[in-house]
Amino acid sequence: METHHPPGPGVDSRYALFRLGIALLLMAVGNGGMYVVSVALPAVQAEFGVARSDASLPYTLLMLGFGIGGVLMGKLADRFGIGWPLLLGGLCLGLGYWASATADSLLGFALAQGLLVGLLGCSASFAPLIADTALWFERRRGMAVGVCASGNYLAGTVWPPVAQHFIETVGWRQTYLGMAVFCSIAVGALALCMRQRPPAVAVAPQGQAAAAAAALVTARPFGLSLGSAQGLLCVAGLACCVAMAMPQVHIVAYCGDLGYGAARGAEMLALMLGFGVVSRLISGWICDRIGGLRTLLLGSALQGVALLLFLPFDGLVPLYVISALFGLFQGGIVPSYAIIVREYFPPQEAGARVGTVIMATLFGMALGGWMSGKVFDLTGSYHAAFLNGIAFNLLNLSITAMLLWRVQRLRRVLA
Repeated sequence: METHHPPGPGVDSRYALFRLGIALLLMAVGNGGMYVVSVALPAVQAEFGVARSDASLPYTLLMLGFGIGGVLMGKLADRFGIGWPLLLGGLCLGLGYWASATADSLLGFALAQGLLVGLLGCSASFAPLIADTALWFERRRGMAVGVCASGNYLAGTVWPPVAQHFIETVGWRQTYLGMAVFCSIAVGALALCMRQRPPAVAVAPQGQAAAAAAALVTARPFGLSLGSAQGLLCVAGLACCVAMAMPQVHIVAYCGDLGYGAARGAEMLALMLGFGVVSRLISGWICDRIGGLRTLLLGSALQGVALLLFLPFDGLVPLYVISALFGLFQGGIVPSYAIIVREYFPPQEAGARVGTVIMATLFGMALGGWMSGKVFDLTGSYHAAFLNGIAFNLLNLSITAMLLWRVQRLRRVLA
């Protein structure tokens, strides 16, 4: 005998809006580690006496762990709800920041960042939150996902100047100890507000032809098998974020090399990510009107323009302006992948599939952060690193344009 449970808060409800606000705060607090490690890079490099590429290793491991953890936490959220992964993430963030603060070698610091902060900490408050948000909204899904994802850049706006202040006044170790206490308590408390499971995915009434078309889209997104479509999105995500990592990871060190100081670089990073918040909101609005693929294509093209601007201009004022433009242009790229997955793949697999694509983007950030440092060590300049980012950005553009072309051709066939 089938048991019917009373329905809980529904899609597009007031509770969904409340939940969106909590998700925004969770992302802003839980994602701070991925930005603080970039700000701490010069101090960590100086203390351990290592090369720039070696000092980039903690960031690389954090992003790798962040990506893999997003898939694991997404599967946990699909099965048990997002509350339990968030509680685990808050605990591990505290342990990870404490272990980072007490590390006696670069390897120990890097492992704490990769395993505790990335794999089991920050990962719970990014991809799973985006996937969860997409299930709570229908009419303005793009805007809701944009608001949720902007929490990541809100973290990037708030944490770098705060961390830089405390690193300069009390040291990077004490800064991480303070983060251990604050973040574990804040994430744990906010997670208690996220215990409600998302509503079941509703199937809207539709005609037989529309139902067949929708089934074809989810069974063969872009006219490809599920595995091939997922793979192409992952390659596109990796490529765009290799390009994205160059300014985000190295702007503080770049400003130091130019003689402007780490504090100016931290301000540029905060400006970049602050405009990224605006970008994610605007991109969410655009997504609701033109879809995820077209929004991704637009963001990728504009990101390439911003990267090109870094080549001829290295003055202090131009760098502030270009940092703002870079944030404004690229902020909506990563959330677009979540919308694309929700539009073209089975919604019941949202957590795992969004987590997988986000993992690829984070691998791209990890690879781009390390690769840019390695190119700097080999050439003594960031000029070649910017060119490397531009090349990867072109790869992303090519894949996105090809997928959009396949979708348009498929729609003509189904019409």
